[in-house]
Amino acid sequence: MYAWIWRKLPFGLAGKLTGSVLIAAAAVALLWYVVFPWAEPLVTPFDDVQVTQEDQGVPGDDGGVPGPAGGEPAGDEHDLPYDTEQNNTPPPSPDE
Repeated sequence: MYAWIWRKLPFGLAGKLTGSVLIAAAAVALLWYVVFPWAEPLVTPFDDVQVTQEDQGVPGDDGGVPGPAGGEPAGDEHDLPYDTEQNNTPPPSPDE
């Protein structure tokens, strides 16, 4: 099909290139202004996505439920099972 169109376009190589660009632009314009607006109502039910939230509280708030360590909220920085204040890896030896 493309070879047939290429053979039918007039005015040598420059005319064929210009004609090809114009045909491609016309196809894009036809899709953009005719086909897509026509098809949008058919696609809208699949595109209508709403995210709802059951809990209307503050994001990240657990509602005052005490955490595992002495009444602190869950997710606090103190519930890690290791020390984050110091580096526990040994320094590299000078031989390496």
